[in-house]
Amino acid sequence: MQSWDFILSWSRKKRVGLTERPGSHNLPLSEAITIAAQALGEVMRGRSLGEVLDQLGAHERPIVQSLTFDALRKWNGSQELIKEFVPKAPPPETAHLLSVAIALFLHGDQKTYATHTIVDQAVEACGLYDKTLYAKGMVNAVLRKVSQKFQAIATKGYAPDPISMYYPAWWRANLKQSYPKEWQAIGFQQAQRAPLILRVNVRQYTREQYQAMLAQSGIASKPLDTLAGVLLPSALILDEAVPVSDLPEFYSGAVSVQDSGAQLAAILLDPKVGDLILDACAAPGGKTAHLLELADANTVALEIDKHRLARIGGNLDRLRLHTDKVQIVRGDASQSSWWDGKPFDKILLDAPCSASGIVARHPDIPFLRRASDIAQLQQKQQSIMAQAWQMLKPNGTLLYITCSIFPEEGEDQAKWFAAKYPNALRLSAPGQILPTATNDGFYYALFKKNGS
Repeated sequence: MQSWDFILSWSRKKRVGLTERPGSHNLPLSEAITIAAQALGEVMRGRSLGEVLDQLGAHERPIVQSLTFDALRKWNGSQELIKEFVPKAPPPETAHLLSVAIALFLHGDQKTYATHTIVDQAVEACGLYDKTLYAKGMVNAVLRKVSQKFQAIATKGYAPDPISMYYPAWWRANLKQSYPKEWQAIGFQQAQRAPLILRVNVRQYTREQYQAMLAQSGIASKPLDTLAGVLLPSALILDEAVPVSDLPEFYSGAVSVQDSGAQLAAILLDPKVGDLILDACAAPGGKTAHLLELADANTVALEIDKHRLARIGGNLDRLRLHTDKVQIVRGDASQSSWWDGKPFDKILLDAPCSASGIVARHPDIPFLRRASDIAQLQQKQQSIMAQAWQMLKPNGTLLYITCSIFPEEGEDQAKWFAAKYPNALRLSAPGQILPTATNDGFYYALFKKNGS
């Protein structure tokens, strides 16, 4: 039996009799470390962490997600420490357990567990799984050495690891070449926990009204006013992340969780009442919803993945935006078989990409991507852009977006498109946006279709 299958079986047996409701059962840290360690093993085998976490119980997911995310963000630092204190490389199950536990030391003044708790719980975690049972003594010794090392660092002031985020060699080389002055700052930023940023549904509340509602609930927030020179009238950043269930009127659609970089999309496309708009590659529907919050437009939300397609309708229902002016269509954006032939006024093209700009929110991405993926994604992006252009009215606008920081998926594609289509007039748009403490990395290019 594979390690993850064993963990799921073990976890399900422990779940018997428990209510599957968040907060109804606090998972002991030792059990969370055990599950998180084996979840890391699944990522190393090529599985998406989101897919792995979806197999967990509701009471398990929050803490296991937190531990695995931190372990992936602090991967380089933890691997260096394992090499330093373990002469012979341990088996993967033990190495992953150590990675999870060491990451708990690597947050400096953000550390949430006492040193003795981390050590004791990690040692107890070894005893919960037969493949790590032998390693209790070694894990105890290694973590005590790690804690002593960090205590020594703490007396001099915490020194953050400049390259704590793992990137494969080809990824790092791309960043160094593309951003020789910024690449280390990008790596540092993507190794941090991403903030919780909200988009207020302006059909229900103004930003000021919702901020006041947050304050009444004891949740501190600040407005984010601009990004890349574009006004953000609905963005709020929370001082500390909270579960969405704690957000006032979240389930009745008052607000959505959406990064500030993603909030630029609907604003740049500038929807108007009566426009016919295509949101290509629309799942999970956040940008579709934002378009509809801004204007009562006729909108087609297109998605090829049938499982992700359902999330679009769910989001629109929650936000009370699902009307007869919205069509949710399953189809391939690089093909026209789904299209009724009526040209669109505006097209929002959020193309499939490497997702290299959103690593802070999805730290498993650098472990899953391969260098060969980029060329394949470029071809897909170009085929979708070419098809979308055929569906756009003369004088219509097309907004090309990726959540990538690789130029091959951003400016290179915009230049290719402008060269291939002489009737494509480039309009003002932010271009490449790099990750910061308040936004993920995105690329934006806006085109107008000249002609009659």
